[in-house]
Amino acid sequence: MKQARAWQRMLSGRRLDLLDPTPVDIELEDIAHGLAFVARWNGQTTGDWPYSVAEHSLLVEGLVGRLEPSIGPKWRLAALLHDAPEYVIGDMISPVKAAVGPDYGALDQRLTAAIHIRFGLPAVLPKAIKTLIKRADTVSAWLEATQIAGFTPAEADKYFGKPSVEAKALRISPRMPAEVRAEFIARHTQLTAEIDAVSA
Repeated sequence: MKQARAWQRMLSGRRLDLLDPTPVDIELEDIAHGLAFVARWNGQTTGDWPYSVAEHSLLVEGLVGRLEPSIGPKWRLAALLHDAPEYVIGDMISPVKAAVGPDYGALDQRLTAAIHIRFGLPAVLPKAIKTLIKRADTVSAWLEATQIAGFTPAEADKYFGKPSVEAKALRISPRMPAEVRAEFIARHTQLTAEIDAVSA
């Protein structure tokens, strides 16, 4: 019986093995491009462009800085990359993840570890950092739900909790994939430079 193909060819030319991903096969440009074309909310958002995972990642990174202003660039980079595996596996909404079962989580963990190592982060983030990123992720979900995904504030409060008044003032407007891709790459470059400056 022929074995199913478990790798994907990237635009960079890299061949990423999903069953055994290695850091050397991960390129920032592939991540930024893929995430800029993956739609959040299964594409069920308002506007002329899908709201991409890249745009969501930029929002979460910004929220992490708002929630913890003293946090260093290394952990802000972790926030920017928190959904990076979705450049390969797509963005599954929570009900679909539940239906797929534990295999999805294992695949996500393997990819996350390889991505983290590629960009100088620990394979597994410290618990406090994971908790902070999750808080920012939840606030972003509330903002997205109420502004572009058709949820009422009461529904969003029920599923995601109430964000701070300051966070509610943030505005979301889905943009062209090329614009978001460029911003994602630029933010990564800036954070990497800040990390290098701290380490020097």
